Amino acid sequence: MTSIQTLSDPDRRLLARWAAACAERVFPLVDGDAAAVGDVAHALARTYAYADGRSSAAEEIGRRLVAVRAASQVSTPAGAAAARAVGQASAVAHMGAHALGAAGYAVKAVALAAPDGAEAIAAEVQWQLDQLDEACRAALRLLPPLGSDRSGPLGPGLLAGGVVGSTIREIQAQVGSTPA
Repeated sequence: MTSIQTLSDPDRRLLARWAAACAERVFPLVDGDAAAVGDVAHALARTYAYADGRSSAAEEIGRRLVAVRAASQVSTPAGAAAARAVGQASAVAHMGAHALGAAGYAVKAVALAAPDGAEAIAAEVQWQLDQLDEACRAALRLLPPLGSDRSGPLGPGLLAGGVVGSTIREIQAQVGSTPA
């Protein structure tokens, strides 16, 4: 049985574009050797290709962990969070819920890099919300609340805590009701 967190392919493509935009804003924070930065950049480009219909879910699923592995080669915590944002965005082809992970890790990257943390976090979350059109909002409303469903990334795992979790909860609250 497919997880509620998967979503349809058209919904995943919509959310992949939003997730890629969230991750692209923090991509400049990705630091490290040229291979790691290149892997993250390639993952971001592939996410846009999937969103645009130039790649299939099957093609992207096998490559979704490249940016996640590259995050271990990054020099700073902010850079690692930015690489993880790209990794989450590239995983949207597999499961739509990863779009919220991309947004959460992008905000974490901003929080780690910004001297005025709270203001930077609020501004980044607002930017992310401003990028959501009604079709993306509708797709996000199909996802379960963070921590309520163990069948995907929105379970009580890595995405549920800290600034990543608070970002996801804020986005879910702002887009409206989610299934119980």
